[in-house]
Amino acid sequence: MEQLLTSARSVLETTAPRWTRLIETLPAELLARAPAVGEWSAVDCLRHLRDTERFAFPVRVRAFLAGQDFPGFDPDRDGTPATDEAPAALLAEFAHLRTESLDLLARLTERDLERTARHSELGEVTLGQMVHEWAAHDLMHTVQAERALMQPFIAGCGPWRFYFADHDVAGDSASSAPGG
Repeated sequence: MEQLLTSARSVLETTAPRWTRLIETLPAELLARAPAVGEWSAVDCLRHLRDTERFAFPVRVRAFLAGQDFPGFDPDRDGTPATDEAPAALLAEFAHLRTESLDLLARLTERDLERTARHSELGEVTLGQMVHEWAAHDLMHTVQAERALMQPFIAGCGPWRFYFADHDVAGDSASSAPGG
């Protein structure tokens, strides 16, 4: 991808505003609702994004710049446990950390993207690969959160439910269109 730093920065700049809109407009109980047992709610996804902003991505960028290797990040082991922390407080911390991360990202050059380091689980990786992963990670967990938010609406849409088969975690929606 040409202009990776510009494209990734654009993606990363959209995350906090998207979450701001969700947190400011949706009911807390919907944000906290897990789509299924063992799956993350929207708030859980936001907590994870905050944790990776705190413990993973900027830490990795600094490791690359210092010529150091770095460990993997396991959300169950390295993340913060779920608490009753208000979504707005999670968002405020995430937004603050993201601003710092964007400042760090702005200091990178295209040449920096060629730097390599050893990830404890994946082996040798480049900073460019990690920047790609960072942007994809943001989008993935925002989509995951929105999928969690969809579930009560999918469950209640009656005969239209089959249209949402790809997103229906209950898995009991009709497998084909009526008459099909």
